[in-house]
Amino acid sequence: MRKTLISPSILLLVFSLFVAHPAIAQGTLRVGAARVDITPPSDPANPPTGKYAHEKLYVRAIVLDTGATRAALIGADQVMLSEAIWQAASKQIATELKCPIENIIMSVTHTHSGWGPGGFHELAEPNAPPPPIIGQMVDAVRQANAKLQPARLGFGTGNSYLNVNRDAIDPETHLWTQAPNLDGPSDKTVAVVEFLASNGEPIAVYMDYGMHPINGFLAGFTSADFAGAASRYVEQAFDDKAVAVFAQGASGDQNPLYLRAATNALASRSGAPITGYVMTREPIEAPIRDGKVKPGPLDPQVRDQLERLMDSEGVLLGEEVIRVMTNIMRLDASPSVAGEQKTVECPGRKRTDTGREGKPGSYVDGDPVEIRIGALRIGNIALTSVDAEIYTAIGLRLKRESPMANTVLVTLANGRADSGYIPNDTAFGALTFQVLGSRLKPGCAETAIVNGLLDLIAMTQK
Repeated sequence: MRKTLISPSILLLVFSLFVAHPAIAQGTLRVGAARVDITPPSDPANPPTGKYAHEKLYVRAIVLDTGATRAALIGADQVMLSEAIWQAASKQIATELKCPIENIIMSVTHTHSGWGPGGFHELAEPNAPPPPIIGQMVDAVRQANAKLQPARLGFGTGNSYLNVNRDAIDPETHLWTQAPNLDGPSDKTVAVVEFLASNGEPIAVYMDYGMHPINGFLAGFTSADFAGAASRYVEQAFDDKAVAVFAQGASGDQNPLYLRAATNALASRSGAPITGYVMTREPIEAPIRDGKVKPGPLDPQVRDQLERLMDSEGVLLGEEVIRVMTNIMRLDASPSVAGEQKTVECPGRKRTDTGREGKPGSYVDGDPVEIRIGALRIGNIALTSVDAEIYTAIGLRLKRESPMANTVLVTLANGRADSGYIPNDTAFGALTFQVLGSRLKPGCAETAIVNGLLDLIAMTQK
């Protein structure tokens, strides 16, 4: 048999590729992460119990540096991200990192109990002084940037069955209402991006799941809800050496499956009967939400049950995130990073009558609605974003049609569209409060968002 001889020069070249150039062997990615406590002063009437991790609110930030550019993934335990906050904070962060604004994804967990005893606070009111959240976001990014270290990233998905479609027909009134609809569209996917240090320990985790954090809505105490509980559970599992950012998926029509404890909390505050059975939520919520009943104190036992439920959901979601992390095998030490953003415009409408749900609304033409969308590609991962609450079917369609298998949708990100909820085309036939309150005319937004995001993904691949 004839032997093939390899010259010493070729052997030397191969050896140099693997040994003599540590930048090639180790990769160029560096990652840092940080969290900043943004918990407001406690309400003397409803002080934190100190029993549960979700009682504190944080801004969390992950900064990526590839050597060619930088990017930031930021999550805040707040209900909304106003346009004013986004505009101010994104510019400061882009300057801090010397990166394009398109490389920033800034989102909120959407906790409905995330600011003060009222539980539903906008991040910026008209003509108000700049709120502290802007500086807190910049501070979190600055701290994360100061902790940059060599890293590798990986991606994986799992499933969690905590969420459920919330658009349902009331069995008694036969009208549309907010209740668990187990037959409705629901995406159970938990998407996980992990960033590991050179020693294999997690630096940060970016997790995406679609479910409304409404457990503590109008309950009278501050909480980051299940989202904050999940982040703290993952962080504590790694001795608080890692930062876990929670991002909302397409959750416009997704509630927690188990809302009995939350409904009992509203009943406790309104004087309605507390029961061991599942109650229809709307009749209990409406009197407090609409200001017809002045809420009273929350029964301590009811509160404890509700807080334990929030914590339990966070534990279960956190365990699924950790399971996914454990099974991620493919790691990338030299990912390229590219970001794109743009706005898409759809015809608007203005409602001329009132009524929450169950009956058709009347409308006249309104101003066009602009929706900011974005795509941030990190290696083989496409993190897409929309500045509104969108329905699950839109997110599912995007993932089906995306050319990238690892496509994630982050909502309530990079500002706030003046759209209200964004239902998919089919859902516009339902007389739910989300559909009736939407400023969008039917037939535009679903395709505009999906096609717009597909275009941006393609642009990041050039």
